[in-house]
Amino acid sequence: MSSLNTELQRVTERIIERSRDTRQQYMQRVDEALTKGPHRGQLACGNLAHGFAACSAEEKKDLAGDVKANIAIVSSYNDMLSAHQPFEHAPQMIKQAVSEAGGVAQFAGGVPAMCDGVTQGQPGMELSLFSRDVIAQATAVALSHNMFDGALYLGVCDKIVPGLLIGALTFGHLPAVFVPAGPMTTGMSNKEKVRIRQLYAEGKIGRDELLEAESASYHSPGTCTFYGTANSNQMMVEIMGLHLPGSSFINPYTPLRDELTKAAAKQVLKFTAQGEDFRPIGHAINEKAIVNAIVGLLATGGSTNHTIHLIAIARAAGVKINWDDFDELSKVVPLLTRIYPNGQADINHFQAAGGMGVLIDKLLQAGLLHADILTVADDRGMTSYNREPALRDGELVWQDCPTESLDADVLRGCDEPFSASGGLHVLDGNLGRGVIKVSAVAEEHRIVEAPAIVFDDQNDLVAAFKAGKLEQDFVAVVRYQGPKANGMPELHKLTPPLGVLQDRGFKVALVTDGRMSGASGKVPAAIHLSPECASGGPLARVKTGDLVRLNANTGELKVLVDEAEFGSRIPLASTAGDHHHGMGRELFGVFRSAASSSENGACSLFNDE
Repeated sequence: MSSLNTELQRVTERIIERSRDTRQQYMQRVDEALTKGPHRGQLACGNLAHGFAACSAEEKKDLAGDVKANIAIVSSYNDMLSAHQPFEHAPQMIKQAVSEAGGVAQFAGGVPAMCDGVTQGQPGMELSLFSRDVIAQATAVALSHNMFDGALYLGVCDKIVPGLLIGALTFGHLPAVFVPAGPMTTGMSNKEKVRIRQLYAEGKIGRDELLEAESASYHSPGTCTFYGTANSNQMMVEIMGLHLPGSSFINPYTPLRDELTKAAAKQVLKFTAQGEDFRPIGHAINEKAIVNAIVGLLATGGSTNHTIHLIAIARAAGVKINWDDFDELSKVVPLLTRIYPNGQADINHFQAAGGMGVLIDKLLQAGLLHADILTVADDRGMTSYNREPALRDGELVWQDCPTESLDADVLRGCDEPFSASGGLHVLDGNLGRGVIKVSAVAEEHRIVEAPAIVFDDQNDLVAAFKAGKLEQDFVAVVRYQGPKANGMPELHKLTPPLGVLQDRGFKVALVTDGRMSGASGKVPAAIHLSPECASGGPLARVKTGDLVRLNANTGELKVLVDEAEFGSRIPLASTAGDHHHGMGRELFGVFRSAASSSENGACSLFNDE
């Protein structure tokens, strides 16, 4: 293993210094919450009786004593969404495994789990980002009874894992293991899926053909197989050491998946304060673990959503990171994977090529990961994550992963990367600060200078495309899409029409204070513009016809209008309809009003701007 990369060390030290006060305050709160013996020992008899009233006689006996640890199960299970459906039988497996290992487990609570794939382009999408904060709060409610000595968190998708992790970190005195469900098996190829979506956008096929293709792509229990936010979550949690090694991408309803769930249950029991190897999550998720997550995101071309979520997660642990940290690390972290939308392979192909074990091993060898973080693996450190799980005569074992990738078109080492730098860059200029994902953007499309066409609703852009009004070079400026304006919905609905126009030879780009998607692809998109329009951001002063320059190579984003004139313009109010009522949106006004900026996590929970 090489010595630590000097730039990685420099950025880490800067984060440590920046976070010194907030991290110290957080750790003080974690340590103050520690107790001798089970936490339920602090409860009065009436409290405790309520806490185990529904348990079996044997469990009541165990929980009445002061020896056995009690493990909380917090789950995102529902049976409408494919990624969460596999968690249906997990609690029973966990309870049995914990009992066999000498503890007790209780289902502490469920958290909501919504799917951006279902709500994409719909009013419900405007609840999506803030569902993360609701999930964090629901996690806190589940754990608030003070009955527990450790916790298992069952979650997979976009806002669910960040929400669970934020909630878990507010109970930083408890050890934690995260339990994935795994991806669905491979369906229709990504290339064919994109082709059919673009045909539909052009009006060349109908809804029946589109639905047939989509159903062939999303076809069974498990996470969607493209490398969006859901699978970026799994990578991130494993590279921070909160999954058992190699467990992220094992398909659901397989013997190996079940054994890994049971092993996670037994593992967290080892780390409670009653044992000799206490590992609270607040000690584990520190500045180095957060940097590892950023490195993993850059090395795999992961979801742009984590330039928001990771900032909020870090803040929950008293760690302060910003987009400059992402940008500077991106210059030294190479792109090691090609997984759709950054290539044609899906997450199952990545797993078959060597998966997380090979990826982590290559990054460790190059000195691009902190090996000395506290993990949930038996030997504590990151160096045990170059192993993969397997069943040998029905018994779960960990074996060495391949020393090299088994498919260089999908996964490579640092000596021959797909790109010398990571896939995320910061953009800055007179339109504010934002981020762009370039790992799937061809070199010839990374610089766009064209007139702006301004929209305040993504549906207006789609309508203009269908009416043939966008057959030109242009920069689509989609305003009032930030967290304070309408909850910051993903704008992935815009990908097919913009992709069609790019394929027709036009220079096109998107500039918005909204989110794009974990599936951000081949069209250059300057997203998360901050300050947002609803806070008086400069994007609200752009007019249709203004020349806009987006240069992903230099990080330049500006409107080419005389500085004095642009500064004197009064921000244009949104022309969009009511985005604050209907489909539950009226209940989220307090979240919108309290939300921090994108670069501060777009979070309603820790807004100290």
